[in-house]
Amino acid sequence: MLIATESLTRIDKLRLIEQFWEELSHAPDEVASPTWHADALADAERAVANGEAGFMDWEEAKERLRQGRA
Repeated sequence: MLIATESLTRIDKLRLIEQFWEELSHAPDEVASPTWHADALADAERAVANGEAGFMDWEEAKERLRQGRA
């Protein structure tokens, strides 16, 4: 089954992603991480440790995306 998303607004698409993620997160063992994911996480950890990246509150990040400020 495909979902027609072309007519959805950016905010509605983000909400749909959040809904899917919420549902998928209830059974994390059923969703296998891609092989590149461990490498990406290690790269992110190194960037934070080196002061090249930081963290942002998830609610703030979502609001910034909704406002078009990535």
